Amino acid sequence: MKPRRCIALVLALAASCARKGTVDPDDAKPSAAPAVVGAETAIATAESFAETIGAIGTVEPRTGHFAILSAPIATRVANVRVTSGQVVAKGDVLVELEQSGFQSVLRSAQAAATSAQAARDRMQRLVDQGIAPRRDLDQALADFAKADAEVAAARRMAELSVLRAPLAGVITRMSAVLGASVDPSQSLVEIADPLAVDVLLTVQPVDAARIRSGNKVALHAGQRTGTESLADGEVFDVAGIVDAASRSVAVRVRATGSTRALRIGETLFGVITVTTRPRAIMVPLAALVPEGDGFKVFVVDSANIAHARPVSVGGKTDAFAEIREGIKAGDRVVTVGAFGVEEGAKIVAHP
Repeated sequence: MKPRRCIALVLALAASCARKGTVDPDDAKPSAAPAVVGAETAIATAESFAETIGAIGTVEPRTGHFAILSAPIATRVANVRVTSGQVVAKGDVLVELEQSGFQSVLRSAQAAATSAQAARDRMQRLVDQGIAPRRDLDQALADFAKADAEVAAARRMAELSVLRAPLAGVITRMSAVLGASVDPSQSLVEIADPLAVDVLLTVQPVDAARIRSGNKVALHAGQRTGTESLADGEVFDVAGIVDAASRSVAVRVRATGSTRALRIGETLFGVITVTTRPRAIMVPLAALVPEGDGFKVFVVDSANIAHARPVSVGGKTDAFAEIREGIKAGDRVVTVGAFGVEEGAKIVAHP
């Protein structure tokens, strides 16, 4: 055999072997997704769904039902009659301040008023006799009116030297110390009506934008749900500013039908219902599988084959999620095991 024919034969045999070992892409068939054994499923249901916001707050005195008392002038504390937490009646003496300064001011004002009155009377006689001009009498009358007003002010200051309860309530704070120097800038006693309280919840600004006056609120003891249910209530006011320190917004709740008295300073947890939808599509949270910036769920057909569906998620509870778009009521979705499911997988339930 000639060399050229040998080379051609070898090349032909090599090409034939290569064709036998190559798989034509057109002839390849995709392999079926593996079966998922042990996955669990649930039926998407249409039911009433309340979208809520949870927030921690404290019980505080209602506006107009508490008072902060301080000394009218710089002085000293002479006597302390009550302690923090004590129940008092309107008019009860709480703190007595040192009297000498107040009495000295009052005596001085009274002496000045007596002198001004005498000057007024003398000038009145001189005017009546035609000796003094009318303008001198007008000045004497003005001086007496001023002195009389200073007496009234000094008398009022003397009354304020004894701090009395302006309302019936409980002492929420007592900072007066016997013998200590005090001035008008210091709070000495704080008193509040324990029967007129509100709950002040703090929420993030983005949540505050969804809350409206009149929204219903469920109040629980402590700092989370699942604890003692204390009262129902409704939103009374939403603050129009963000607190500079906490970067949160205050929501004032008016409590109703409490199971026990709410104590000022007590920490509560409030669940605010911002909206209610009567026929929301609900699935267990375990059915949600993250995908990009959103979620998908796997819907199982009658042949137990799973199909991925992108969904739009609305509100959530501790166990369920609202699906606004992507599936309908009655669809069967994969829950436990959803993260291991692939498109087209056959779902095999627990044996």
